[in-house]
Amino acid sequence: MNTTAPQPARPAVNSPAVQESPATDRTCFRSGLSAGLFVPAALFAGLLALSTERAGCCLTYGDRCGDSLPGWLFGWSLTLAVIACVVALAATAVRVRRAAFAIQLLAEFVALTVILSHT
Repeated sequence: MNTTAPQPARPAVNSPAVQESPATDRTCFRSGLSAGLFVPAALFAGLLALSTERAGCCLTYGDRCGDSLPGWLFGWSLTLAVIACVVALAATAVRVRRAAFAIQLLAEFVALTVILSHT
C-alpha cells in the first residue's frame, strides 16, 4: 500500500522555462563592485596624470597644455556608466543585466582613458 502522489514533471535543463535566478547570476554584484572601484581607479588615474612632466609644466607655467581627449567625452561616458549600472542592478532578465554590465565596463574604461589622456 505504498501509494504516493504523482510528482510534476521537471522541465529540461535547456528548456526556456528554466531561467537563471538573480541569486545565481553574479552580474549585479560585479556591476556594483565595478562602480565602487571606479572612484579609486579614477583618483589613481588622476594622480598618475598629474605626476607627469607635461602636467607639471602645464600646472606650473601654463606651458604644453592641451592635446587631450575632449571633456564632453568624459561626461557622456560617466553618464552612460551610471545608467548602465542602474540597468544592470534593476533589470530582471539575465541577458539585459549582462549587456548593461558590458556597457558599464566599456564606459568606465573610456572615462579612465580620458583622465589618463590629460598628461
